[in-house]
Amino acid sequence: MPMTSNVLYYVYRQKIIDLASTHRVSVIYETRSWVDAGGLMSYGHDVSDLSRRAAVYVDKIFRGAKPGDLPIQRPTKFELIINLKAVRAIGLTIPPSLLARADQVIE
Repeated sequence: MPMTSNVLYYVYRQKIIDLASTHRVSVIYETRSWVDAGGLMSYGHDVSDLSRRAAVYVDKIFRGAKPGDLPIQRPTKFELIINLKAVRAIGLTIPPSLLARADQVIE
């Protein structure tokens, strides 16, 4: 199970991020909310995209589609977010090629 899928980890999110930084441990999280809270980087599904796609499913069901007839979907859009402040705090060097591939770089 991915670490960030567990509610207990989310409750202690800031403490986990602070401990990783204090002990200079590089961590890649599953969702951008961890990076927004000060985590190093995340690579995972785009929550906004999943929400939009879920709304389409709800609309189809409200219009009469049977849920069992709708195809199972998986995430199709993923995002890489890098927090440069966290990078500097633990003394890492991120290759320019990785920075160029990031969907967002947080200063």
